[in-house]
Amino acid sequence: MTEPIKVSATEREVALDEVRAVIENARDEAYRARLEAVVAALEAGEVDAAEAESLEPIVSLGLQSGRIRSVYGPGGEQAALRLYRKLPGGRAVQASAAEVGEALSSLRGRTLDSIAIHPAGPGAFTVALSADGIQLSVRLDRQGARLHSVEA
Repeated sequence: MTEPIKVSATEREVALDEVRAVIENARDEAYRARLEAVVAALEAGEVDAAEAESLEPIVSLGLQSGRIRSVYGPGGEQAALRLYRKLPGGRAVQASAAEVGEALSSLRGRTLDSIAIHPAGPGAFTVALSADGIQLSVRLDRQGARLHSVEA
C-alpha cells in the first residue's frame, strides 16, 4: 500500500471509538503509542500503511465478534465494513473472492455432476464441485474464500 487510505466521517467515527476503547485497556506503552498515531491519522481523515496495520485487527475483531453491530447498530457496522474493505486484509479478501468467482464462472453452462462440503478444521470448510470433467475445490474460512485446487 503506497497511498494513504481515505476514511469517511462515518467510518472515522466508529474506528476512532474502537481504537480509543483499545487504548484504554492496552498496557503496552509502545502499542498505545502506535494506536495514538492511528487516532491522529483518523482525525486527519486518512491512514498510511503502518497505521492501517494497527487499525485492521481492531476493525476486523469488532466485526467478527459482533461488537461493532451491537454498539453502533447496522449503520455503524456498514461503515466499519466499508473501512475494512479499504484496508490491506479487506482488499486481499476481496481479491481472493474475485478469484474464486472467476474460477466458478468457468463452470457456467456445464452440467453440475456433484457438489460436496467437507469440514477442514474449526470454522473452515472445503466445497468441492465437479462439472463435465472439471473439479474445483474452494476453501472457506475466517480468511475468506480461496481457490484450493482446480483439475481438468
